[in-house]
Amino acid sequence: MAGTWTLAFDMYGTVFNVKSVGEALQALPTVGEKAPRFAQLWRDKQLEYSFRKGLMGEYEPFYCCTSQALDYCCEMLETPLTKGEKAVLLEGYKKLDAFPECKEALETLKQEGHKLFAFSNGTKSDVESLIAHAGLEGCFDGIVVVDDMPVPKTFKPDPKSYEYFNSCTDSTPANTCLVSSNPFDIIGSAACGWTTFWVQRTKESVFDPWPNARGPTVVLKSLKDLPAALVK
Repeated sequence: MAGTWTLAFDMYGTVFNVKSVGEALQALPTVGEKAPRFAQLWRDKQLEYSFRKGLMGEYEPFYCCTSQALDYCCEMLETPLTKGEKAVLLEGYKKLDAFPECKEALETLKQEGHKLFAFSNGTKSDVESLIAHAGLEGCFDGIVVVDDMPVPKTFKPDPKSYEYFNSCTDSTPANTCLVSSNPFDIIGSAACGWTTFWVQRTKESVFDPWPNARGPTVVLKSLKDLPAALVK
């Protein structure tokens, strides 16, 4: 795998910890001890809504999926929140914590000559907010988001999203690597011919056991292992 690559980094769950909203949730009286379950359900529904909207051909920006998933959690877990509390939580999704090893790993990869791009189902403004909040502005050569796709827009793992990335970055599937903690993203990009690095951050994370699924090419415990994996 030696050489230089175009690296596509998923943002939510890979570079940024979606569970970092947990503290804000726990501080809300109506959520409290339900915070871990609430945070996980919120993430699960956020993704489910994006998949459903993509399949239905009724695209809405990812922040709409996030907001609607929050409303669902409030009803499902019987945790009513005020408009103000919801607004604070949604704003928190623009300021998620980066995983601690990310900055050093990204800087190392950039120094080694790889091209680094943020690649997300989110909107560009939301991704820019995340990157700025974490102080990662100098780590990426660009940001590619599905929200900038021509109509009809869709979400990863639609093959059109990966084709769009290659067209935006003047890259090819043969020299592109996806780095993601999300199995759906790994499987989707691998089906398009990309090399894939799955970041398995916990032992509880299980890759989808599909007999015909492609990838991951390499399994990593964290992003700190990526520079070494690229020179093997």
